[in-house]
Amino acid sequence: MLSDETWRELRAQGTIRTFHERSVMLRQGSAGTHLLALTDGLAKVACREPGGAVTWLAFRGPGDLLGEVSVFHGTTRTAEVVALTPCTAVVLEAERFRRFIEQRGLVMDLMRQALSRLRESDAHRTELLTLPLVARLARALLRLVELTAPGSKAEVVRLTGLSQEEIAQATGVTRNAVITGLQRLRESGAVETARRTIVIRDMKMLRDWAMTGSGTTPASWTPPPAAP
Repeated sequence: MLSDETWRELRAQGTIRTFHERSVMLRQGSAGTHLLALTDGLAKVACREPGGAVTWLAFRGPGDLLGEVSVFHGTTRTAEVVALTPCTAVVLEAERFRRFIEQRGLVMDLMRQALSRLRESDAHRTELLTLPLVARLARALLRLVELTAPGSKAEVVRLTGLSQEEIAQATGVTRNAVITGLQRLRESGAVETARRTIVIRDMKMLRDWAMTGSGTTPASWTPPPAAP
């Protein structure tokens, strides 16, 4: 995890670029000539298989680095990054980024961030195997809240830019199952939904769902902090 000061210094190394909603920010198969430091908006990371299938890998929010793996390895990108909402990012040229990291002794910090993401992926796979649908859905929404509004104490949070298909990919179920799960969350008063919009109305209720899958027991589970 990078400190606030380091993050500010890193952003000063590049140029600001804006991305329209649903635009490709980094293209799979392209060379790792640069990476992005996301400063505003919500993006998804996905892998396109040769047969056309799309595998969801992660959501990313402000404070995340995008495309750093191909920059470090000097390989082509193995996944694409798509803006789910209008996004702003700093474009960092590969060699300048590597020099910045080495001069400031930040290699271990980035390794810790990479390990954190691996743990996040492992936890996600475990949830897919062990938790009921609504618990997985509630946890996915809470993680998105932490990405888009880190540290916020607001009870009402609006999540935009997400399709039901993307939520289905992130929770390992079908689109119809997501519709059913969202209906249960709506009926409990935890959320309201509209086209590509989910409004969290009762954060405590959503945490209850995340903990038990029933929305009836006080929750002790909290989402992991977003990477800076």
